[in-house]
Amino acid sequence: MNTSALIRPAWTPATIALMVIGFMVFWPLGFAMLAYIIWGDRLEGFKRDVNRATDGIFAGCRRGSDKATRWGNGSARTGNVAFDDWREKELERLDEERRKLDEMLTQFDEYARELRRAKDQDEFDRFMANRNKSTAPAKTDPSTKTDPSTGATPTKRGKGSNLLDD
Repeated sequence: MNTSALIRPAWTPATIALMVIGFMVFWPLGFAMLAYIIWGDRLEGFKRDVNRATDGIFAGCRRGSDKATRWGNGSARTGNVAFDDWREKELERLDEERRKLDEMLTQFDEYARELRRAKDQDEFDRFMANRNKSTAPAKTDPSTKTDPSTGATPTKRGKGSNLLDD
């Protein structure tokens, strides 16, 4: 009995129908089916090459993870008691140094945050003082007299009326 796959990389009625349906539903599906029909016979070699490449990559990862397990957290012993004790003490010392550095970083961040807050407060206070000066009613000069009929102050003319004259 001759058995062949219904969907194979060839121009069969089933593959043509799937390609047309693919174009009607979502055009990239139609292109994917067309590519399978045209280049599907090369798919086995492609899969074999990809599998070899990924096996090589993951084999390297496995080797790297073995080294990380051996040197990572100190749980793996080397067999040399003196070396293992020294390594544990050094790792503890380094952890303590890391904690000190993290604490100093936290203190510096708090200091910098406080400086920024003080600077912002100073700028805000200066802004509010300038704003209050500009919105405050203008004080009248006692040397100028207001006209009782209009309520307006007469303008000075002559020397000193221009800011550049002073």
